[in-house]
Amino acid sequence: MKQAFFVLVVFMFTGPLIMANVSSQEKKVLIDLYTSTNGAQWKVTWDLDSPVSKWYGVRVEGGKIVSLNLFNNNLQGILPNSLGNLPFLEELNLAFNTLHGQIPQSITKLGKLKVLRLGKNKLEGEIPEDIGNLERLAVMDMFDNGLSGNLPASIGKMKKLKMLFLSYNSLSGEIPYELGNLESLERLELADNEIEGEVPNGMAQLSNLKAMTLAENNLTGNIPELIFSMPKLQLLQMQNNNFEEVSFSNMRGENTQLALLDMDERSDKYEKNDFKDLFIPNATGTADTKFEDNGN
Repeated sequence: MKQAFFVLVVFMFTGPLIMANVSSQEKKVLIDLYTSTNGAQWKVTWDLDSPVSKWYGVRVEGGKIVSLNLFNNNLQGILPNSLGNLPFLEELNLAFNTLHGQIPQSITKLGKLKVLRLGKNKLEGEIPEDIGNLERLAVMDMFDNGLSGNLPASIGKMKKLKMLFLSYNSLSGEIPYELGNLESLERLELADNEIEGEVPNGMAQLSNLKAMTLAENNLTGNIPELIFSMPKLQLLQMQNNNFEEVSFSNMRGENTQLALLDMDERSDKYEKNDFKDLFIPNATGTADTKFEDNGN
């Protein structure tokens, strides 16, 4: 009886620790990342002989890796394709490093991911076409890289997406009309790319949008007038495109929430006195992009 009691006590105190061990597959992914991004030169490096739960920027819950946050940690190199083998990952923040190469296609397998931050690196190539498989994603940040190609239409499947930051890349093609399906979207930043064509009428259906930046592209045609009276829109930047003349007739109503409007030179002839509280700073852009995850 005493021996059985001893075994039970040992299990009670050691069992949860054993169960909390990270699987060899998930640990291998982290080692792949460490190796391919010159981990020995990170600002805060890992002791590979210590438990994974003690590695900087790694959060483990129930033996599963749920968060990997190596923001501004001097990662240099490419992202390993094995990143897709972290099935419980909810946050991946590798922003403000010196990563290059392409975004691995396998990243679209991270079905539990809510936060994806790869901004301010040197990534290139196209955004994976199936990026829309990340249907739980609330934040998608890839700003200030060298990404090219079209915006994948599959982004329109991300019904929980709140923040989409893709400014300062070399993205081309047209804005897919599927972006109008992003019913939760609050901030859309596509500035300083090579995007062309017209702004889809469906963009005016983004009823939760607070800020939209499409400046410094090759957009043409007319801006859908309903955009000017979107219920929550407070910031709209459309300057330095090739739009036709803009009518502000819908903005004279009392329902507009716009606090900052920045259009191109062709719209300067319209009197901005119609918007007595409007202030347009010269250096407004996406530099105010924040990296907190409050509410996501």
